[in-house]
Amino acid sequence: MNKLSFLSIILLFVFFACGTNSTQEILPGDDPNFTIEAHSDSGFGDFNRKVVVFGIDIYAVAAVEDVKLLHAANVLAQYLDNDEDGEVDDQLVMNHMLQNKAFMVMWKSENDLNIDPPSDRLGQDLGNDETNPNYVASGKTGRFDASLEEVLHIINNAGHSFAYPDVFGQNIGSALADAMDIARGGQFLNIPSSYPDSAWYTYYDSTCEYANCQTIEYLYWALSSILGGQENRLNEIEQEWKLNTRDLVQTTDTTIFSILTNPFYKLPTVLPDGTYMR
Repeated sequence: MNKLSFLSIILLFVFFACGTNSTQEILPGDDPNFTIEAHSDSGFGDFNRKVVVFGIDIYAVAAVEDVKLLHAANVLAQYLDNDEDGEVDDQLVMNHMLQNKAFMVMWKSENDLNIDPPSDRLGQDLGNDETNPNYVASGKTGRFDASLEEVLHIINNAGHSFAYPDVFGQNIGSALADAMDIARGGQFLNIPSSYPDSAWYTYYDSTCEYANCQTIEYLYWALSSILGGQENRLNEIEQEWKLNTRDLVQTTDTTIFSILTNPFYKLPTVLPDGTYMR
């Protein structure tokens, strides 16, 4: 038997033995739902490949690990299709994300962010080293998985803010901003030297403006806590956010809890773990 025939038999054996096993390990660069592909998209020349999720591009530089790029894709899919039935949960949010040509870029070095994307696109960045695919699987312990934050940011920023401006608008007077004012102990258009003792959202980053940053951060903290993503992190985050569990949000920040659990807005009810439809 020649070497080619022998190899063919081996490959057939592997296919029949493993091809239908839904629990087999997903190797880096291999995913049942998403394909890493090359691209020539304007403004992203330094990003050598991308994954497309429901029409949303996630670009990556060469140094980003395939497994982390695919993990981000799965997290995005789980946020958008939280019941994992193959269709996005809120088509209105999806439509606005597509209209805004939403995208993400994954970087290894901060120098990778020296980019000039087209002005008609809304984007969000995510670092390779801050992405931890094992965070949720390991019982939400160890290093936090920043994809849970950054992926949610682009959905909220390019989607919810436009789909429901009276509620999720990044401006004074939206329901989100009004709830944030309560959480901060007052309406602070500029970062105060100190927040009132009664505040549970105390963000001191002076580069984070009231409208287009503080509101989005607040939305992330509240929703991720409701979903259980912060339950083991109080010591890490309490200088910024004190309501790290669903119960604490429900009993203390009743305004935002009512908004985020209102089924009309079809927000996620399950924390993504990076295993979309597996």
